Amino acid sequence: MLVRNVVTWNTLMCGLADFGAGFRSILNLGFQYFKRMLSQTVGPDSITFSSLLRMSIELNDIEIGRQLHCFITKFGLYAHCLLSSALVGFYAKFGLVGDARCIFDCCLERDLVLWNVMVSCYAMNCLEKEAFLVFSLMRLEGVKGDDFTFSNLLNSSTILGFTELGSQLHSLVIRLSFDLDVVVASALVDMYAKNENIVDARKAFDAMVLRNIISWNTMIVGYGQNGDWKEAMELLGQMFQEDFLPDELTLASVLSSCGNLSSSIETTQLHAYAIKNGFQAFLSIANSLINAYAKSGSIDTAFKCFISIAEPDLVSWTSMIRAYAFHGLPRKSIEIFEEMILNGIRPDRVAFLGVLSACSHGGLVHEGLNYFNLMTNGYHIEPHSEHYTCLIDLLGRAGLLDEAFSVLISMPTEPESDELGAFFGACKVHGNSRLAKWAAEKLFVLEQGKPVNYSLLSSMYASVGCWFKVARVREMMRDLCNHKVPGCSWLE
Repeated sequence: MLVRNVVTWNTLMCGLADFGAGFRSILNLGFQYFKRMLSQTVGPDSITFSSLLRMSIELNDIEIGRQLHCFITKFGLYAHCLLSSALVGFYAKFGLVGDARCIFDCCLERDLVLWNVMVSCYAMNCLEKEAFLVFSLMRLEGVKGDDFTFSNLLNSSTILGFTELGSQLHSLVIRLSFDLDVVVASALVDMYAKNENIVDARKAFDAMVLRNIISWNTMIVGYGQNGDWKEAMELLGQMFQEDFLPDELTLASVLSSCGNLSSSIETTQLHAYAIKNGFQAFLSIANSLINAYAKSGSIDTAFKCFISIAEPDLVSWTSMIRAYAFHGLPRKSIEIFEEMILNGIRPDRVAFLGVLSACSHGGLVHEGLNYFNLMTNGYHIEPHSEHYTCLIDLLGRAGLLDEAFSVLISMPTEPESDELGAFFGACKVHGNSRLAKWAAEKLFVLEQGKPVNYSLLSSMYASVGCWFKVARVREMMRDLCNHKVPGCSWLE
């Protein structure tokens, strides 16, 4: 072209911004064209700069964005709503909330997009309360909001855990008829589910006029996270009846529910569906199958799923380590752990917890101590409560009560009920009433109304013939605990 105007250059810039994502060379080319544009005395406008800001975000280059901000000010475009929104979004992506707010405050005429970007900026940077303050200011200025506004606010109320605030938003959503929007309605379901109000989540789901795959997944995942695994599986059946096909997330979530219910038949059926529809190639599905088969008692099938993965990730290895530990095969668990390290996969806290659990259940004291030392000194991973529980259980099962006691009192934090419970159980098995009494007294403070602690101490005293102490502990249990619910079990 012999003559190029700003529209011509903007078309080129927008194209590079749209199709250059992930290609640094293409994005850098956009800035070279911008220099040529300036050298040809073509003045950029708001569309030019919004495209360039998108490129700087893709390049993850804060300095280029700041230079563009200077250009925008120099060309007198700083009060333009489109550019203010682009700048707020740019600074939000880099966590510079203060700079974003300054731009927002300097813009005298704010449109709905700018309000939404500011709300999103606070929500994105974990400043949920500030997001609601901006929304309040927005309402005072007569701006009602749209589906994007309410989706962001519902997600923020979920993070804050404010169920009452979420319910108020729900009322406003209904009043403004945004409950008919599938995105907002799905956010409502998610908000109630994550606040453990699964009944209202289901009501919001049933009230939806239109549903998409995200809506179904939100409800199924919500059931799974709240322990309503049977309902999650039933909802999958309803999903099929309404001609919706599950995706990767649906299958992974329902497989997790199948594992928690030890439902081997449903796991096999979902496995067949995954193979038939090409989902087995997804790592999340393969990992879910390993867990589901392991929890259903089919450890051999779990291993077949593991070896079918072309490139197992950390979750795959960890799932198999924990599966063998769960089935009382500590040597197999250790073999998988060692093979994982040989394959260059760096273990994390969960992987070490799996191998420590295997050592604990297999009575492999030497190996367990080595892995605990490897975790803390070799990989510099700080142990959590679960790791200490495994270590104490490992030592306690082997009768090394003094060593387990030393671990308890040397912990960087006060021992919690899990560590004390493991130690207490070991003391009872090995008949050490002195240390058992010490652990029990601490457990009575942490879990005053839990009858199992009193029952264990009482039975231990009975085993050594201290009937007066048995009577005193049972009296304490009657006074401080509710009725003990008898245990139950079932077979599929």
